[in-house]
Amino acid sequence: MGTSTVIQAVAAFIALGLYFLPAILADRRKRHDLLTLALFNACLGWTGFGWLAALYWALQPNPPKDVANQVEQTRRIVKMRNFSVMLVQRVQNRATRNKGGR
Repeated sequence: MGTSTVIQAVAAFIALGLYFLPAILADRRKRHDLLTLALFNACLGWTGFGWLAALYWALQPNPPKDVANQVEQTRRIVKMRNFSVMLVQRVQNRATRNKGGR
């Protein structure tokens, strides 16, 4: 094995590492969508834009694991808040009507 072959092997290893840098960073940051990001990186990383998009994606914080559940909980909280506000208004309206009627 000649020196040039070793240099070419090292260069290829470094090039692959740079190419898959977004996927490596996502793995190190324990992203939940690592497979999707790695596939995106593998398929579109050859374009400069695809590689930059994958890098940006890899550096973003993890999305919530269960978005649907979180949305449902937020809706319930908002409904309960609205119910409470309307209940307080109704009690206040009754109190003012009872004071005015006496």
